[in-house]
Amino acid sequence: MRIQTTVMASSVVMFTILAGGCAMPGTGSKVVLSTDKTYPAIGPYSQMVGHGRLIYFSGVIPLNKEGTAVQGTTIEEQTRLVLEYIGMQLQSQGLGYTDVLNSTVYMKDLNDFAAMNRIYGEFFKEAPPARATVEVARLPRDVKIEIAVVAARR
Repeated sequence: MRIQTTVMASSVVMFTILAGGCAMPGTGSKVVLSTDKTYPAIGPYSQMVGHGRLIYFSGVIPLNKEGTAVQGTTIEEQTRLVLEYIGMQLQSQGLGYTDVLNSTVYMKDLNDFAAMNRIYGEFFKEAPPARATVEVARLPRDVKIEIAVVAARR
């Protein structure tokens, strides 16, 4: 009787895990995603990659729509453009800023953190995502900021 109960309990746990959509190794497939609302990938990478309910967004920098020139000279201008581009990418997948689970902010100078944070807060007003912010020695095209996010489909 005890063995039978243990087997049944194990079966219920396994069914719950599988039916609940928990990430399991080897399930789902990688899907490359893109939008023409922002600049195209400017190297051997994808704008976005979906896997299961998650979408991983490549780092976004403040370029013009063609991807040929940096836009904005201040941290505020560059942060706003980057977050607007992220919004366009989210929207292309039927998502919004509230669907972002995590962001990584790369900054050229952490002395600009307060100014960046003010703009960032305008976009993530409710239930902001987890975030890491780091200062780096250099960013592509010598921009002041790059932001990468991970979002979840509902």
